[in-house]
Amino acid sequence: MKKYIPPLAFLLIFETVAVTLWLTKDNLFYLLNFSYIGISIALGVTLFIREYPHARRVTQLLVGCYMLFYLGLICQENMQIEGFWYYLFTGVFEAATIHYAVAKIFGPLLFGRGWCGYACWTAMVLDFLPYKQPKQPRKRWGWIRYVTFVLSLVFISALFLAHVGDLERIMFWAFLIGNGLYYAIGIALAFYCQDNRAFCKYICPVTVFLKPMSYFSLLRITCDSSKCVSCGKCKRVCPMDVDITDNSRTRANGTECILCLECVKACPRKAL
Repeated sequence: MKKYIPPLAFLLIFETVAVTLWLTKDNLFYLLNFSYIGISIALGVTLFIREYPHARRVTQLLVGCYMLFYLGLICQENMQIEGFWYYLFTGVFEAATIHYAVAKIFGPLLFGRGWCGYACWTAMVLDFLPYKQPKQPRKRWGWIRYVTFVLSLVFISALFLAHVGDLERIMFWAFLIGNGLYYAIGIALAFYCQDNRAFCKYICPVTVFLKPMSYFSLLRITCDSSKCVSCGKCKRVCPMDVDITDNSRTRANGTECILCLECVKACPRKAL
């Protein structure tokens, strides 16, 4: 039963967050929200342990669809980075600010960029495209993420400085239009670069939070050099071009690892 400790640990972590927020915010929603996410992640990890080939996709669809359709479309909460800036400027610790704190700012200190691999509703769609393994060398376009990050901040700042009314309605439309643009750009870029994760590598503004925090992540994939035969299979299947055989924090593209475990599945010697 020791192999089921990881999913139980994830479930315990999210249940702790769920109960803490429920009691401190006196809102049952947080208990249900984080319990659902914790159960979804624990289910995916359990399926992976049982060698189900689509284990990660199960979690990705469960969490991604919940965030997109229920929180985004039904509850009309802007869960994109613009929603984070909006709630931050209003001084309200709700919805997007809590989401970003748990999943994208402090959470990565524990589980790195697991959000990108298991919960992102943009990547959820992009991962259905045919280029799961990059067909071209990585491009030097990473600076674009900082441009989109600044533009998102400028956009929300301008709304507040101009004293625009009915901001909540505007934020909902920003969520709809923003997601549409993300999908369109992400799909076009995937086919142009022959890489499903091109959007994640070059455009996504959220990675400005994720990359520096994931550098210190406690949860990492490491390589047992005594078993590794340098076959290169792990590097070929990695969607984020990470040199996973290097155990140092400074390994090539180390802060890009999304814990998708494709390298673990591909390793013929179980060295990862």
